[in-house]
Amino acid sequence: MTEAGVEKIIAVIDPSHEELFRGATKALSVKSVAGGATRSQSVRAGLAAVGAADAVLIHDAARPGLTVGVISSLLAALEAGADGAAPALPIADSLRRADVGGDVVAEVERDGLWAVQTPQAFRLDAIGAAYAKAGDATFSDDIAVARAAGIKVRLVPGEARLMKLTYPGDLAILEALMGARTTCVGSGYDAHRFGAGDYVTLCGVRITHEKGLLGHSDADAGWHALVDAILGALGDGDIGAHFPPSDARWKGADSETFLRHAAKLAADAGARIVHVDLTLVCERPKIGPHREQMRARTAEVLGLPLARVSVKATTTERMGFTGREEGLAAMATATLERPC
Repeated sequence: MTEAGVEKIIAVIDPSHEELFRGATKALSVKSVAGGATRSQSVRAGLAAVGAADAVLIHDAARPGLTVGVISSLLAALEAGADGAAPALPIADSLRRADVGGDVVAEVERDGLWAVQTPQAFRLDAIGAAYAKAGDATFSDDIAVARAAGIKVRLVPGEARLMKLTYPGDLAILEALMGARTTCVGSGYDAHRFGAGDYVTLCGVRITHEKGLLGHSDADAGWHALVDAILGALGDGDIGAHFPPSDARWKGADSETFLRHAAKLAADAGARIVHVDLTLVCERPKIGPHREQMRARTAEVLGLPLARVSVKATTTERMGFTGREEGLAAMATATLERPC
């Protein structure tokens, strides 16, 4: 962010998170210092590590949507004569005060009210003196410290993407605001020959049948196709590359192992499996009586709501190897949301 006038970044962290911090910032020039038990103590530690500087921006890591534009606006306010500046958004919603039971007890006039964000920018000597004057007192933010010392703070336009991550659903909202994720779709196909046996396994469900399916593992064509679909959306090869049929470890293996592996690869890549769709192609066994169980098993393994798992079946009207009941085939599509 040096193009916005920022020359040094100091992260105030919990000392027990040092290893995580190093891993996350190994490609960046960021210094870390140990924080305190309160926000005010942590800010004091950060200010002490700044050294010589004209201005300092104090930012909450829980607001990752910071832009160069906001930084430039804050620095411009300081250059224009302000001792402090902060981004803020006007309150758009009606405000009410409620009692502990949730009943409305008063209206709050919203004119002149602003939702203040971070970073909050100050002349270093001014905010340093303000914190020194505050002693061990605890404040909600740096504006409160500054105002207690008589420093005027100017508000500049904030941005919606500077929202604070507080509740579980906030991350999805922020990702949408930042355009930080993209949708990827992968497809998969698998086929297995019928052979001796008295059951087949499809989508994790054992179905009694007059024949079995031949394969190095359990020959679950449905889940094999789905694994390839997930790997395709990740751009990470195919099932054979991850579980080679030449490897004796996978002989007779339960395909749930393969599907969980693909799901973990997606999670490790920061991706979310949004929806999966499978089509089984065979004359027999009949899929209809087992469809809901197949959906439920697939949803269970992938951690998806049932509504996001589709299992369908079709025939080829007695044409081809599936029509002659020499084997069956499966096709799958997986939709993933992943970081850009």
